[in-house]
Amino acid sequence: MPAQPARMPRQIPFIIANEGCERFSFYGMRNILTPFLTTSLLLYLPAGEREGMAKEVFHTFVIGVYFFPLLGGWLGDRFFGKYQTTFWFSLIYCAGHACLAAADNHRNGFYLGLFLIAFGSGGIKPIVTAFVGDQFDQTNKHLAKIVYDAFYWIINFGSFFASLLMPIFLRKYGPSVAFGIPGILMFVATVVFWSGRKRYVIIPPSPPNPDSLLNVVRTAILTEKPGASRPGLVLAIIGAVLAVGSFALTPKVGFVAAFCLALVFVLAFFGIGAWKQLDRAVGKHSAEAVEGVRAVLRVLVVFFLVTPFYSLFDQKASTWILQANNMVKPSWFEAAQMQALNPALVMLLLPFNNLVLFPLLRRRGFEPTSLRRMTTGIAFSGLSWIVVGALQLAMDAGTPVSITWQVLPYVLLTFGESLVTATAYEFAYSQAPSSMKGVLMAFFLLSITVGSLWVLLVNASVKNDYVTAQIASTGISVTAFQMFFFAGFALVVALMFGLYARGYKLVDHYRAS
Repeated sequence: MPAQPARMPRQIPFIIANEGCERFSFYGMRNILTPFLTTSLLLYLPAGEREGMAKEVFHTFVIGVYFFPLLGGWLGDRFFGKYQTTFWFSLIYCAGHACLAAADNHRNGFYLGLFLIAFGSGGIKPIVTAFVGDQFDQTNKHLAKIVYDAFYWIINFGSFFASLLMPIFLRKYGPSVAFGIPGILMFVATVVFWSGRKRYVIIPPSPPNPDSLLNVVRTAILTEKPGASRPGLVLAIIGAVLAVGSFALTPKVGFVAAFCLALVFVLAFFGIGAWKQLDRAVGKHSAEAVEGVRAVLRVLVVFFLVTPFYSLFDQKASTWILQANNMVKPSWFEAAQMQALNPALVMLLLPFNNLVLFPLLRRRGFEPTSLRRMTTGIAFSGLSWIVVGALQLAMDAGTPVSITWQVLPYVLLTFGESLVTATAYEFAYSQAPSSMKGVLMAFFLLSITVGSLWVLLVNASVKNDYVTAQIASTGISVTAFQMFFFAGFALVVALMFGLYARGYKLVDHYRAS
């Protein structure tokens, strides 16, 4: 009998619908957060300090959102499974929205709501994405790329309407309504996800594994080899010392940024240390486990090199909104509504890339591999910030600049996003060993946390009198200088990413049928 054609899993619509509602709720509150902070919650501060504090609160929140995936991925992989972990974290997520709606004039209550949303949203992020991949096997894995694109398309569908409507609701009906509507959508998302519970492919959590990532890394770093030094252990110790030392920066950058910097030192130095001595784990752990850890460490380098993209991308909801506030625009138009451009462009660019651009490149003999797409995407993010910086220079010179000029950097940044983020979801799943899919997805999401960390560190540095004086000597404003700095940061890293990608060998970790 001829082989049956591969079919799309029937449970996928439940996950896609859940994601659309959840993304509306998340972006609905996220995209009005900066305007609400500057016009309401932070009015106790002097006017000159509100914008800076709003950026700090926003990016601290983003750090939390993309840090908690580490916890969610671990709980899902090891203890409760992806479905149960997603469901219970979704309920915490709903509670956070309720706090925002009820405590819009109470700072502590509002910040509690932000924490619960960061905890709930972050907890489900790696699980839901990996849960999508679990619904496929070797017989229909080629359909997963279509679903991941659809997954990302529905994210932007929800984000588009949230970005367009929530600034209007904030202005006309106040923060209780504007933050309450996203809470209702999150509750709907939870109900939709629960409704598909009898159809999902449920892969049970992995039991304690003596060949786990941490166990292999520990063995590699600590094992002595006769007649050889232990450079990996030295690097791990250096990383631990630098991590502890990071907390000395707390008075300047805040505890959250200091903690994340410590985490970066631990991951970087322990990872490099394990890589240098990984052969010492052979024999004490299975060859498959050791090679799996080697693969994960190689993927973590990819994720680390992606972090500058997210330091640029997430500032469209902070720095770019603050710039738009000072541009020429119709009285009825809210600066935050420019955010709707991003998801609208994504919904156009994803099908354009898959149906027009990528086939055209293939016909010309150029294969747009996942790593090539990500390299190009990072570079385009840098180009977008060159344009934003040029607009800022014109504004600083007293030239009235129409808000429509921001369309160009939005197009460049969103094209970069369509090449980086949509690709990275499928890349992270396919490169992860089966026992670590949730955790590795969490490491990908952690790259977004590190992106916001760079923003907080740069913002803290420009508060230094010496740094401010040096910027002033260039003849441009601090804001414009930061924009060109981030542009250069992305372009340099795009070159580094491309060089690393040339030697990276892709693997296939989809489950068997």
